[in-house]
Amino acid sequence: MTYKQLTEGDRYTIAAYKKQGLNLAEIARLTGRHKSTISREIARNRCAYDGAYRAFKADQRTRTRRSKSRRNKRITQQQYDQVMHFIKKDWSPAQVVGRMKRYNQPTISHESIYQYIWRDKANGGELWKHLRQSTKQRRKRYAAYDSRGRLANKRHISQRPKSVETRKTRGHWEIDTVMGKGSKHCIVTLVERMTGYTLIGQLDDRTTASLNRRTIHLMNRFDGLFTTITADNGTEFNQYELIEAATDTRFYFATPHHSWERGTNENTNGLIRQYLPKGTSMATLTQAKCNAIAHKLNNRPRARLGFKTPEECFVEYYR
Repeated sequence: MTYKQLTEGDRYTIAAYKKQGLNLAEIARLTGRHKSTISREIARNRCAYDGAYRAFKADQRTRTRRSKSRRNKRITQQQYDQVMHFIKKDWSPAQVVGRMKRYNQPTISHESIYQYIWRDKANGGELWKHLRQSTKQRRKRYAAYDSRGRLANKRHISQRPKSVETRKTRGHWEIDTVMGKGSKHCIVTLVERMTGYTLIGQLDDRTTASLNRRTIHLMNRFDGLFTTITADNGTEFNQYELIEAATDTRFYFATPHHSWERGTNENTNGLIRQYLPKGTSMATLTQAKCNAIAHKLNNRPRARLGFKTPEECFVEYYR
């Protein structure tokens, strides 16, 4: 006789036959179940205070046991070590789970990973330091009235090819600068819209000369892979035409105070703040450190990329 799990209806039938005074063998014959199945069901789910078998309570207890069994499912030590390996690469628990599911690897829920990390912290561990911290969104660098970058010849974002909005065509980038505390030092970020691939450049100051020099250097590493660049209205971009001439790229400018028009860059700057928190001085920041941060970001899986990494997609689309 093939074993099948008892249903809620089966339990009401068993309870009814038992109330009629039938023995285990008779109940088994009438329900088409093995006698041991009926015996085990009644023994496991009878009420503790009077020994009676009640179908509703029996079904409720069974569901509770199954739920606990699923929650307590274990993964192997090797799989656990892989999860922790990704956490130590600064991946979020959701990114770890998404990536492992993409490649059909057994894993645990991201909630379970968070719980382990917080237990580790309570015991003096440092896994929590690999999680993104809740930081305030950076404020725009201009006041209520923004008179920066009012250049007669600059192209408004509305003139940019409509295909750029779809993120399905390559070669379209966003640019921005992120300031440190207490010095002129800062960084310039370039993010490719389709893949999220990121370049970060160290700047000694936010002058147009410094920005142009570093930006052109970064772009020359990927010659021919830049079609458009979208910027905000910062004065550091006032000599954008020099970048255009040196790299054969067209600049477009977002509407003042409309940060959502450069959402890719704004989001990436938030990710960078995990490594360069707001209020951190960038006076000692090196280009090597910038490259290391970019490498980490480019090798984190992203949900919008199907849990591929920006670097995997960048290589795939540009090879």
